[in-house]
This record gives sequence, C-alpha cells and structure tokens, in this order.
Amino acid sequence: MKYFSLIILFTLLSCGNKEDILLPKANVTIVKNVEDHSPIYFFFRTKGKDTLAEVNRKNEIISTNWIFNIDKRLPLRLVIPEVMKLQQKKREEKAHKNELAQNYYSYADTIGKNLAFIPFTKVFYKLEKPKLGVVVFFTKNNEILVDNLAVKKEDFLEYLNKLPSDKWSQYIFGFDKNLDFGSYIQDKIFLESLRLSKSELSVGNYEFVY
Repeated sequence: MKYFSLIILFTLLSCGNKEDILLPKANVTIVKNVEDHSPIYFFFRTKGKDTLAEVNRKNEIISTNWIFNIDKRLPLRLVIPEVMKLQQKKREEKAHKNELAQNYYSYADTIGKNLAFIPFTKVFYKLEKPKLGVVVFFTKNNEILVDNLAVKKEDFLEYLNKLPSDKWSQYIFGFDKNLDFGSYIQDKIFLESLRLSKSELSVGNYEFVY
C-alpha cells in the first residue's frame, strides 16, 4: 500500500520524533497524480494537555505544486491559520510565481490503496461566522446543519432539491473549528461528490471556520 510507505517516510523526516503523520482516509480518489510538487508536513504534537501543530515546510518551492500532508488528528483551529499563511505567501509571490501551480491536500484512498489528492487552490478561508447566505455547517460531531436545522448526510441532497432553485447560489459552507482534519477532508469529498452529480450546486471559493 503506497500510503503506508509514505507515512514511514514522514516519520523519517520528523527530526527523530517517533510520531507519524496519520493521513485522512476516504474511499474515492479525486486526483491520483501530482507532478512537480513540494511537500509540506503538519505533524501532530502534544505538550501536556495541549495539542500542537508542527509545520515543516523546508522543501517548499514557490513555482511547484504544493502538497499539504496534514495529520488527520489535528483540529481545524490549528491547521487552517497555518494553511492561510502559506496560501498568502504563494499568492503574493511575484518573482517565481507559476500561475499553473496548485495546492492539494493529501489523503489515503482505502479502496484504491493509493495516495490521493484534493485541490484547494481557489479556496479562501475565513476565521469567522458568515454574515449572509444559507449556511451549511459541518459540526465536530459529524452533523450537518442547514441554517441551524440538522439534516442527515444521506438526506442532504434530497433536502436541497426541495428548496427553491434561487437558493443554490446562496450557499455558504462553514466548519467547526474543533473538527479534526480527517473529518474535514471527508466532508470536502462529500461536497465534491454533490458538485459532480449536480452541476448547479455552487460550492464557492470561501469556507468559514469558526
């Protein structure tokens, strides 16, 4: 299994620390291969009762595709601020900017037994509650709230289909800041599956974490 080998590699790169990066898992591959890339690692650390995210970006090259290898146990409140800093750095680069270079999160496809990737280059994160729109909020307990009304994941698309068509463009997606990164990736893949099956669902470029 390729992703097991990758986890071992991450362990060797963690400066002698015996902790591994445990990648998120899903049962589908969004993107299978990414050429010309630089790896960025987010390690899970603990200090007393506190959880810490240790970011290793020594191998980053601005002109390449960036692959974010993030431990699935880390909460979004620790991950997203660091992701935002790196996104901003790449977006503001002038001298070595490559307009074709993308950003990807990595995860393990447990069905295909391969490393997989999901792009997020065009996502702009906001660390606040959205002020407008129909809010679809993913809680830390793996629940979906649509304007504070709980909707089961298996009923989500049917629920949306019953709403007026003019509501589709108003959807705003939010995530609990204490949601673990592994669940976040599964939620993003879930939304991607809806977008692929129903083209009028506009996921948009903004995600709110609060």
